[in-house]
Amino acid sequence: MDQDLTRFLELAKSLGAYEAKFIDPATIKTAAWVRMKCMYGCSSRRGHCCPPNTPTPKEAREIIDCYQKAMLIHCHQDDRPTKIVLQLERELFLSGYYKVIGLGNGVCELCRPYYKEKCAYPAGEKCAQPKEARPSMEACGIDVFATVRANGFPIEVLPDKESKGNYYGLLLIE
Repeated sequence: MDQDLTRFLELAKSLGAYEAKFIDPATIKTAAWVRMKCMYGCSSRRGHCCPPNTPTPKEAREIIDCYQKAMLIHCHQDDRPTKIVLQLERELFLSGYYKVIGLGNGVCELCRPYYKEKCAYPAGEKCAQPKEARPSMEACGIDVFATVRANGFPIEVLPDKESKGNYYGLLLIE
């Protein structure tokens, strides 16, 4: 197994991330309120990557605690992290990190190019793209704001939809 993970930081940037860094999984904050806000504060159509189809904050914490290293990737508005996370996950897996799992941000948009709705198959039906579908950090109860700030990255509440934001993805690596 390749012990030099730093090449994956450069790969993240070449795939479109603004920056990336390895973090201690202990700095990833989970909280029950995050999942509740995701379930009831989001106007997007519920799909397979949304609660209640995602791990609870307690389950997410148990999963996170199985890992010794994580990578946080920072993207700007036009470079959404979920696709980058998927590509990094595959490359890390092929390099021998068989436990790697990635989490994106926001609602799953895999079906969006093909369907007018955000999810081609609502909850209760089979996902159209299960190999690529990944829940967001917030759908699993990860407090993205606290996690990002604890690791020195910028994040703010956007006052309107025209404001440029910072977006994040996460890979758990072992």
